[in-house]
Parts: sequence; C-alpha cells; structure tokens
Amino acid sequence: MARNREPVLKRARALGIEPAYMGYNKKSNRHPAVSRKKKSEYGIQLNEKQKVKFLYGLSETQFRNTYEKGAKRPGGAGENLLIMLESRFDNVVFRMGFAATRREARQLVNHGHFLVNGQKANIPSMELKAGDVVTVKTKSQSSPKFKELKDMIITTPEWISLDQDKFEGKILRTPTRQDVDLPIEEHYIVEFYSR
Repeated sequence: MARNREPVLKRARALGIEPAYMGYNKKSNRHPAVSRKKKSEYGIQLNEKQKVKFLYGLSETQFRNTYEKGAKRPGGAGENLLIMLESRFDNVVFRMGFAATRREARQLVNHGHFLVNGQKANIPSMELKAGDVVTVKTKSQSSPKFKELKDMIITTPEWISLDQDKFEGKILRTPTRQDVDLPIEEHYIVEFYSR
C-alpha cells in the first residue's frame, strides 16, 4: 500500500480541516489559505471527498470500495459510508483513546497490539459490529505507550464503553450519522461518485 508522507498540518490547511479533528493539538502560525477564485461544483465535491479520505487515512481505492459497499446497503449511501468509516478497527482504536491519531492507531493495529473478542486481529480496515470487545494484548499492556494511558482521562463517544483498568473497550451499538462529529457534508461525495 502507498504510504502518505505529506505533512499533516499543510494538507489539513489545504483541505480546510482543523488539525484537532486529526488528533493533533498543534496550531499553524500561517494564515489560512484563502482562495479568491470561486470553486466549481466539481471542485467542491472533490474537496469533500479528499477531506474525508484524508481524515480517515484511506487510499483512493480503499475509499472507493468502501463507498460502493455503502451504496449497496439499505439507506443513504453517504450516511452508510460515514458509518462504515467510523466502524473501522483503526478508527475504533482511535476513538477509544488507545492512540493519539488515526495514523498511530493504524500502526498499533498493524503491529498486532489488540485482540477483538479474544482473537488476534491486525487488519485496520476490519469493520467492527455492536457487541465486539477490543482489548490490548497482555504483553503490550506493559509497554510505556499503554502504561501512560492508565493515568489519562479519556472521553469516548456514546457508542463505545471503555474500561481503562482492563485496557478494554466495547462497542455498545453501531454508530449513527449523529455520532460522526467531523465537519463532513457527505451529499457532495455521493454527487461526486454518481456523476
């Protein structure tokens, strides 16, 4: 898979995203990029797609495949896309507070630090369901990365419950569109792919 090596703050600024949504608490000292030229309808749709792709750290192929799966499910294609992205294993690890960013969560999942329902799992794109339990492996709990989490206060979304002492989180229910707190207008993505 191609690795995204571009500077996060620079790309976030170009897409009009606050770095806090990416998990970074940095502020850019530069003024926001202001385009004097009016964007076309296509430009707005493309920007929205690129923004969501960047937020969740997906390649174009992964994103397109996720959209197509979401379009086949009952309900709105854009809403299904966001629910599927929110239910990804790497995003759930990020939402549980086990990682500071989605990129870090993806790396921790790839390195096999987690169990899902007691089974080894190292595929970041795996879609988790209601009732799934994500646990940090016993061997990994002694690492400095996870030891520092014991003392931190972690806030999780309503659809996830977390037991910090056991390094365990449970998905209480499937996330809904209201649970996605990112500034996304998914109808532009649907319009982009339905051209």
